[in-house]
Amino acid sequence: MLEGRTAVVTGGSRGIGRAVVERLCRDGADVVFNYATSEEAAVDVVRGVEAAGGKVRAIRLDLKQPDAPDQLMQAADAHLGGLDILVNNAAMVHSPVPLAETEADVFDSVMAVNTRSVFLTMRYAARHMRDGGRIVNISTMNTVRPVPGIGPYAASKGAIEQLSAVVARELGPRGITVNTVSPGATDTDMLRGANPSQALETVAGMTPLRRLGEPSDVADVIAFLAGPDGRWINGQNLRATGGLA
Repeated sequence: MLEGRTAVVTGGSRGIGRAVVERLCRDGADVVFNYATSEEAAVDVVRGVEAAGGKVRAIRLDLKQPDAPDQLMQAADAHLGGLDILVNNAAMVHSPVPLAETEADVFDSVMAVNTRSVFLTMRYAARHMRDGGRIVNISTMNTVRPVPGIGPYAASKGAIEQLSAVVARELGPRGITVNTVSPGATDTDMLRGANPSQALETVAGMTPLRRLGEPSDVADVIAFLAGPDGRWINGQNLRATGGLA
């Protein structure tokens, strides 16, 4: 379905990002992804994809650094020989804390990874992506179900949603679609590291499907938007929450 197509996935070594890399490779795309620290996990992703006959390359870059997003896009473009798909998945979370107690450097770090890197990778794609491309940005259900203590994280994701809506109109004449996917509670290391197990059980019980999402649940939605069947979906925010939001 994606044979001959190329893709960049940010934060592709674990969780939803890993599931996206594996799904796009399985669909035939040639994929480049970055990781910040999880070298062992990144190597494991590459080995698994290549063992299955897929094409993938991992690049170690921390998107919190100002030049890293452009470095990633330039390296991927050169390696792939052109860009067709961009999935902005990389994200930074912070321990829940009231706004009155939030340090400014926490806000700066979260916005750097979650928002500035998306702006920069999308800007590169706007300049260099081939016509008919796909951009998918990952947000969160917390922009419509806010909870105390996550102000910087929710703000960073809300900015992504608005940026996506604007760029969808800018790039539409070139046949490039831009959409957002907002996962619900998805069973990843990041989710479990930021929430006690009792809270996750409560959220699962609140979800009509009575479980946490799996990374593959979200990856399948992203793959739909990145593939030919998603050609008429543009400027949308798909809430992949199992009905929670």
